[in-house]
Amino acid sequence: MLEALKEEEIVNKVGGRFKLSTLIQKRLVQLNRGSRPLVETIATDKMEIVLQEILQDKITLTEAGEPAIVGGEGNVDYLDMDNLEL
Repeated sequence: MLEALKEEEIVNKVGGRFKLSTLIQKRLVQLNRGSRPLVETIATDKMEIVLQEILQDKITLTEAGEPAIVGGEGNVDYLDMDNLEL
């Protein structure tokens, strides 16, 4: 799955390598804090989960540089970990 990082498709989905790196890092922090994956997968590696979320257009990076869920019709919901109930 890490081969996906070498592909231009994933870089172009986010808008560049720097934005991709930022999105991956911030989403990994969220998953490590207990956020649930947005994709169905048998993978246990969090990096693979994040890459699948990006490739399946489940998450994006907002203009403010924060990860957000991409909803239907282009709607975006912020992934707010401060209000996460465990």
